[in-house]
Amino acid sequence: MKLKTLLTLALVSMLLIGATPVNHSYLKFADFDYDHDMGDKKISKNFTVSPGEKLELDLEIGVDIKIVGWDKNEVAIEAILKGDDAEDVYVDFNQSGDEIVVHADYDGYDNSYNIDGKFTVNVPSKFNVKFLTMGGDIDIKRVNGKLYGKTMGGDLDLSELGGELSLTTMGGDIDLRNSDVDGKVKTMGGDVTVEDVTGNVDASSMGGDIKQRNVKRRSGESVGDEVHISTMGGDIDVDEAPYGAKVKTMGGDINVNKVDKFIDAHTMGGDVVIKSVDGWVKAKTMGGDVDVKVIGDPQSDEKDITITSMGGDIKVYLPEKFSMDLDLEIKYDRRHEDDVEIVSDFDFEEKQSTEWDRDHGRKYKYIYGAGKLNGAKNKVKIHTINGKIHLIQI
Repeated sequence: MKLKTLLTLALVSMLLIGATPVNHSYLKFADFDYDHDMGDKKISKNFTVSPGEKLELDLEIGVDIKIVGWDKNEVAIEAILKGDDAEDVYVDFNQSGDEIVVHADYDGYDNSYNIDGKFTVNVPSKFNVKFLTMGGDIDIKRVNGKLYGKTMGGDLDLSELGGELSLTTMGGDIDLRNSDVDGKVKTMGGDVTVEDVTGNVDASSMGGDIKQRNVKRRSGESVGDEVHISTMGGDIDVDEAPYGAKVKTMGGDINVNKVDKFIDAHTMGGDVVIKSVDGWVKAKTMGGDVDVKVIGDPQSDEKDITITSMGGDIKVYLPEKFSMDLDLEIKYDRRHEDDVEIVSDFDFEEKQSTEWDRDHGRKYKYIYGAGKLNGAKNKVKIHTINGKIHLIQI
């Protein structure tokens, strides 16, 4: 009885092992000869796979990664390293079930090491990828799947992608083009460009410029997500936001070409230019000018406008017969007494304070403007300090 049980368990184990094949290789660069023509060392490894499976690259060394989709049911990996300590790097390849895991690390004795190189990978065009590298550039092309990863200090060059993104670099630029994706891209200190992209993509930078051009929602969708962009110290440039936009920078200019639904723009130290908005407006700058053009149905009740500048001029272009309840205010000190005014193509009532009002150690006067026009459906609140207000009919 015991022998029969043991034989049964052994057979089941063999069947399970056969159902979940494992392909495991532990390779060290010291075991491979130098390419004398190139002066580097190379390891290559191929795996048979199916579309929709997963590759994970865990590279605890600072190398570049290039991933390209192709029309084969195969993953091909070529690792090329150079540098004085390249021979002390090992690569562990492990294929189990529907996942391939590649782990690379330095196995030498020195705390600091000299290693440079690149992992070039081909995967089926429909495949999932996750990666980590300690400081190299990332180049991904023609892959459709879930793409997650981080580099600690390189650029992200992304094109012809599909699926879902969550990609981060700690100190490089991001360039996303010609793709149909949803998700987010983030850099801690570089510029971001998102161009010719279909989908919902959030882009953020802690200290660089952000440019978004020709980014659209998928045809046939009745709803979509608004644009979210934030940077700690660069400019923001948005070409089109058909579902609205919320953008914020701590120290740059904001330029939006065309936006529907709404625009919420905030900068701590630059200008705000909204060339065309069919929706409500909220714009604030701590030290620049604001220029906004409102289009669409002048009798709509969904076009409230709130604009504040702590030190610049404000120009607002409005359709004829725009329905609005005006609240205009200019706060000015003695140095700007002759520089401030409200200039309007629309009727309003103006009042000026006669006494200087002390505020935070300085003296100010005020110019106020008010008026209810064409049904007064939209609140239009425009306040500035030491600047002019222009209301221009288009």
